[in-house]
Amino acid sequence: MTRWLLRMAKWTRRPPPMWKVKLVLLILAVSLAIVGVEKMGWWPDWATAAKMRR
Repeated sequence: MTRWLLRMAKWTRRPPPMWKVKLVLLILAVSLAIVGVEKMGWWPDWATAAKMRR
């Protein structure tokens, strides 16, 4: 818990550049879009990995 508080304090003193914030938000949005497409059943079969037997 202390580690997160120290990290938040560091970010308030010296915030990351705007391009890094935008990059993280873009990656998050793309990831959520992929999960949403998969959950709705619109994900193509050719893009799904086959389960391997042991």
